[in-house]
Amino acid sequence: MNKIITISREFGSGGREIGRRLAEAMKIAYYDQEIVAALIKRTKKAEEYVHYMEKERPLPLLPITTARTFGLPTNYAVTENLNFYMQESKIIQEVAEKSDCVIVGRCADYVLRDMKPIRLFIYADMEYKIVRCKAKGDDIENLADPELRKKILSVDKKRSRYYQFYTNQVWGKKEHYDLCINTSRYAQIKEIIPGLTALVTM
Repeated sequence: MNKIITISREFGSGGREIGRRLAEAMKIAYYDQEIVAALIKRTKKAEEYVHYMEKERPLPLLPITTARTFGLPTNYAVTENLNFYMQESKIIQEVAEKSDCVIVGRCADYVLRDMKPIRLFIYADMEYKIVRCKAKGDDIENLADPELRKKILSVDKKRSRYYQFYTNQVWGKKEHYDLCINTSRYAQIKEIIPGLTALVTM
């Protein structure tokens, strides 16, 4: 069976960089935006729509398990969300079957649970995440600290709701991961990689 590493991460914690550097160190495949590209091609949806679904993670108010339990009627929005999740999950399963790989986000730890992936959760202190977000040089670098804090909390809330909706598990709860890493303790993300590489290749 292929060695699969899944990475769930708080916004601004450096989880994406850890995934990329870990894949490079291990010389294995890395999947993140590549899954988005595959979704755009496979679903034939407009690129803006796929990126919106990826970024905003729009969800109905009730958890999927609640709707199933009480037999609540579905609507177009619910159906679209489920179709999007199923298509994304199918792509994740296909790439995991191809070769050893690192997959970032997208409930991959749950989607691939039967393949027994190594499940990482990356988190950090708020002050560290604010500094890191400012240093990234994207469209949020000019936000004042209070606004940036609200942005970080908002993104993580959406990730948590999305994860719980489709998995019925609590996002970030240590019982669902094999290793949780607080990146605040490291001056640079690259300092984590040698030890992490040794751990996941044991």
